[in-house]
Amino acid sequence: MKPFYWESSHGNFGDDLNLWLWDFLLPGLRDVHAETLLVGVGTVLNDQLLPREQHKLVIGSGFGYGNLPDMSNPREWDIRSVRGPKTAAKLGLPPEKGVVDPAVMVAEMPEFQGLGKRHAVSFVPHWESAISGVWAFAAKMAGMHYIDPCGEAKFVIREIAQSDLIIAESMHGAILADAFRVPWVAVSTSSAINSFKWNDWAESLGVTYRPHKIPVSTRAEAKMKNARFWGMGFAAPEESATQTGHHAAPTTAPAPVAEQGGLRQIAKQALAVPAVLGLRQAVKQKPQLSSDSTLAARKARFLEVIDGIRQDYL
Repeated sequence: MKPFYWESSHGNFGDDLNLWLWDFLLPGLRDVHAETLLVGVGTVLNDQLLPREQHKLVIGSGFGYGNLPDMSNPREWDIRSVRGPKTAAKLGLPPEKGVVDPAVMVAEMPEFQGLGKRHAVSFVPHWESAISGVWAFAAKMAGMHYIDPCGEAKFVIREIAQSDLIIAESMHGAILADAFRVPWVAVSTSSAINSFKWNDWAESLGVTYRPHKIPVSTRAEAKMKNARFWGMGFAAPEESATQTGHHAAPTTAPAPVAEQGGLRQIAKQALAVPAVLGLRQAVKQKPQLSSDSTLAARKARFLEVIDGIRQDYL
């Protein structure tokens, strides 16, 4: 069985963790049922992403972009759980099928145990912000550690676990923070951030998605997100990630901002001052954390799902 995940050309740790999480949760699953696709972590329940006429085992995936595929054929779909109650309702499933995002189970892996704290406050942007903005600079100026969501997944997760507070534009930044019992504050740079998927996960754990708004950091970022930058509006590309979902790699995305000297870089950094101030304000917001009992109950229910899959497929 092969795990399916959306692979960004830039890297996105929340999707990339599918490469190894399922070997921990369901060891040996890769060696059986070659005809079945494991559809796991990610907002991938989209008719443009998943192959037709192939058996799919859905474990904790979410809806949030595009259109749902036709999931009416039980010979093609085995839906054991989805990310949260909103996805369950969208699919016409009973509420109990909306268990939790499987990424919470990363915190149970032995290699992530006993990690000491290294960072007081860390910022994890959305991957689109990371490739089009100057957020490493903005975070530094705001007095916080920057975590690149496009980095190697295990490194990113350790950085999150070793922080005392996470400022998260990346949903999986908040999910992993919550799983490691690190308080988090949600932020958003534009309406392009998908609130459906955030609320889907948040409701599964009894927390509330109330993002603190912060300005974009560059003109390129504003253009990508159809946002305003220094009072100027920018039209989004005709076919963008925000229209088809972030699980369709945007062909019009700007190249990553290089760390370079010169007047051009100085000007970019000067124009990012509102983003810096926005991050400073975000630290002052009241952080959130799901209750220990709620998280434990969701994990226990998810492990019941895993036990059922183990009995049926292994």
